[in-house]
Amino acid sequence: MKLTILPADTYTVVNKTILSDTDRKILTSLYQPIIGQLPISLYFTLWSDLDKLEIMSIEFTHHHLMANMKLNLTDIVDARKKLEAIGLIKTYVKEDNVNSYIYEMYSPISVSEFFNHPILNVVLYNNVGKSEYEKLVNTFKLPKINLKNYKDITSSFNDVFTSVAYTSFESINDEIVRKNKNNLNIENQVDFDLLISSLPKNVVNERTFNKEIKDLIIKLSFVYDLGILELEKIIRSSVNERGIINKVELRKNCRNYYQFENNDKLPSLIYRTQPEYLRSELNEVSSKEKMIYTFETVSPYDFLKSKQNGAEPTSRDLKLLEILTVDYGLKPGVVNVLVDYVLKTNESKLQKAYTETIAGQWKRLNIETVRDAMALAQKEHKKYKKVKDAKKTNKVEVSTPDWFDKKIEKKEISREEQEEMDNLLKEFR
Repeated sequence: MKLTILPADTYTVVNKTILSDTDRKILTSLYQPIIGQLPISLYFTLWSDLDKLEIMSIEFTHHHLMANMKLNLTDIVDARKKLEAIGLIKTYVKEDNVNSYIYEMYSPISVSEFFNHPILNVVLYNNVGKSEYEKLVNTFKLPKINLKNYKDITSSFNDVFTSVAYTSFESINDEIVRKNKNNLNIENQVDFDLLISSLPKNVVNERTFNKEIKDLIIKLSFVYDLGILELEKIIRSSVNERGIINKVELRKNCRNYYQFENNDKLPSLIYRTQPEYLRSELNEVSSKEKMIYTFETVSPYDFLKSKQNGAEPTSRDLKLLEILTVDYGLKPGVVNVLVDYVLKTNESKLQKAYTETIAGQWKRLNIETVRDAMALAQKEHKKYKKVKDAKKTNKVEVSTPDWFDKKIEKKEISREEQEEMDNLLKEFR
């Protein structure tokens, strides 16, 4: 639904759940690495807008959000959509001269649910890498206490309380606030009629595909990019003799199938852009600042595609992007700088060994931002040219990226230049 939002449009925050300090930790530790800092900041801002009872806020304008967060409405709407997609808020609108919005807030899922989720768990692993993922798991692990020499002396209810005469009263349980969580907003891409018809009748029955199983299949097909033929094979090996699909087996078989088809790799996110918390503030208009903006707002997939004049990257190049993002754990913006540097200094060839050598160095130096990657690339290239000049043999003119050795003149941003910056690379969004 295409709807223009204005600063004067109003909104009210409605709390559909019970929010706690534990939720704050889950949001910053587990959700933020996936959706970025801005959506989490918006969630906390909406949370703070609630009244003292934390049930419903007064009516605010969106200018209130813009002033509090120091953001434009485009960024706020983008952040809101990420919160909607991951199940943390639901949005309703009533159109009028001044549109009125309602933002319903939902709890993040529990730590246990998160680490067993077929999508969120995999995405978190790919975004933070193995080492950081293991640290997060250990953070939330229950301590193991040896109770071998202890005796359980816990009192039961009837040890402490006695029964009383029953008194009738009217229950109001349906009106009491409770912990509410919203599902991920994933469009169903699975044709279940076709899937069911492709399976032998002696394998499945009317109990096989209940709502819970269908929801799980939709999520697994999304994260592992599975079609009907792949799902049919996996379900055959996940269903028991009574026609019941074992959810644990289904997850494991999907994961094993993907890893077998992709050289033991888990699905990566080469279509993601640089995380919000690692992006720069652009305070001037210059070619270098525009390049930084490009590196930070375009995914590695789209960036490589743009370097090939819109041609689809080869499977070999896509696999290399996956290695850079998964195996080396480089951030998307850093991958873009690396790809640009390699193409410009290696005769437009994206050689795997050469690229991985640089990736290994950048990983050891913990390069996470675009500015740091550009500075290091420039420094290393100067050293390389110095060695080449010293040898004075087979001297070859080496091409360099546009952002090398440039003296950038700072100047005031005009309205036209600001519009150019705002519209830069909009085709990638």
